[in-house]
Amino acid sequence: MEPTPALLIAVAVVALVCEYVDASVGMGYGTALTPLLLVMGLAAIDIVPAVLIGQLAGGLVGSIAHHKLGNIHLDFRRDDRLVKERLRGLGYLPKSFDSKVIFVLATCGVAGALIGVFTAVNISELVLETYIGVLVLAIGLFVLIRGNRRGSFSWKGLVGVGIVSAFNKGVSGGGYGPLVTGGQIVSGRGTRRSVGSTTVAEVIVCLVGFIGYIAMRGSVLWSLAAAVTVGSVVAAPFAALTVKRISSGTLVYIIGATTLLLGLSTLVRTYAF
Repeated sequence: MEPTPALLIAVAVVALVCEYVDASVGMGYGTALTPLLLVMGLAAIDIVPAVLIGQLAGGLVGSIAHHKLGNIHLDFRRDDRLVKERLRGLGYLPKSFDSKVIFVLATCGVAGALIGVFTAVNISELVLETYIGVLVLAIGLFVLIRGNRRGSFSWKGLVGVGIVSAFNKGVSGGGYGPLVTGGQIVSGRGTRRSVGSTTVAEVIVCLVGFIGYIAMRGSVLWSLAAAVTVGSVVAAPFAALTVKRISSGTLVYIIGATTLLLGLSTLVRTYAF
């Protein structure tokens, strides 16, 4: 059934709020938007691709805004010097540090998602939801306890974050943003850069997911996708500006609290309903 104009306007407003939160703290878009659209009476099979394309578009605009405002520095040109030193000319690494982080997250994401898809058919939903809830909750607690104390950055830690978060996305469709943002902070990344890098990395995840959905189903409720996209695109620049202006000290506690609440809500939903 084609959504009414009034419903589409409401969808755009809800998507705007969810994208603002997501691009401000690096998490919460799909986790919040999908159940809200279900409550509004939309079918899950139409919601999933709409959410993916909406987050893809909002993420692209947000990525550019984060870069322009200095939250992250994107330079995906090939780093010839480092490639020759590390890969002997057989490979690719981008130039800027933020781009390298995003590249690692995206590369690990492919492997993690494939493992997640395989696991999804071999594990019970109860075990899966419990695992994700406990893991996200633990990340939130760790971020809050550690606060603004910074450790040394670890590429191994980043690889682990990339694989585990994409694994969660592959098995459940959620749990990506909280782990990628919180995990980067835990591994020693700055708060603003963690949020900005998550926004960019999630664009790649959504693109792969949307292409896969089109390949399998072949059709999309474009009116719904357009409404979600409009709301997401409008919100993205304002979210990036919020990240720029809010203090890192405040932002890290907001991220920690949001992550903790998402973990708790996952566990409550799993065992109370």
